[in-house]
Amino acid sequence: MGTLGGIAVIFDLDGTLVDSEPNYYEAGRRTLADHGVPDFTWADHESYVGVSTHETVVLWKRRYGLSAPVDELLDATNRHYLELARARTPVYPEMRTFVELLVAEGVPVAVASGSSPAAIEAILAGTGLDTHLRTVVSADEVARGKPAPDVFLEAARRLGAAPADCVVVEDAAPGAAAAHAAGMRCVAVPYVAAQADAPEFATAGLLLRGGQAEFTARTAYAWLLDAGAGAA
Repeated sequence: MGTLGGIAVIFDLDGTLVDSEPNYYEAGRRTLADHGVPDFTWADHESYVGVSTHETVVLWKRRYGLSAPVDELLDATNRHYLELARARTPVYPEMRTFVELLVAEGVPVAVASGSSPAAIEAILAGTGLDTHLRTVVSADEVARGKPAPDVFLEAARRLGAAPADCVVVEDAAPGAAAAHAAGMRCVAVPYVAAQADAPEFATAGLLLRGGQAEFTARTAYAWLLDAGAGAA
């Protein structure tokens, strides 16, 4: 595929393409408040960044001793989240530019996310990203969420790409670990700046410690060109 040497790019969604973490925090805060946990903070939420919604509520149930079934907690959190996401989910401008640049160059692209299919669909449609990102995999569709590689391997399968030809764009340590486990290179854009030194990010081919403030479509594309030349 021209200068990019057959590379395919798989994007995480939350915290990578869109700044949805504030919505996830508020959805979780509402769910937990409804179940007797009134003091869930942003700092508490940060430890779940990059973890699928399903696995997050499993961890909540254990941590807070919740009596409600996992499915009930999951449904409530997804319901709160969809209400918030439909109202407002901002796209990172440089990420939108990067997606548009890749599509213009004919690079296969996909989304692989820990969110539910309904949440992914709502965000992509609401932001207009669905015009470009038509191959979508939710962790709900595979056996294991990140840091297991399943969601990225399924995205590669749907794109018809070998894992070694895929580059993952991620904001969270579990996602970087999942990319490494899948045998894929990774562009890491840490959402939580304090986690930039996490060992999972050490495996990234490109680590932008400053997160979205440091990311530019031009920088990422230039790195892809080098990666493509190396794979060719």
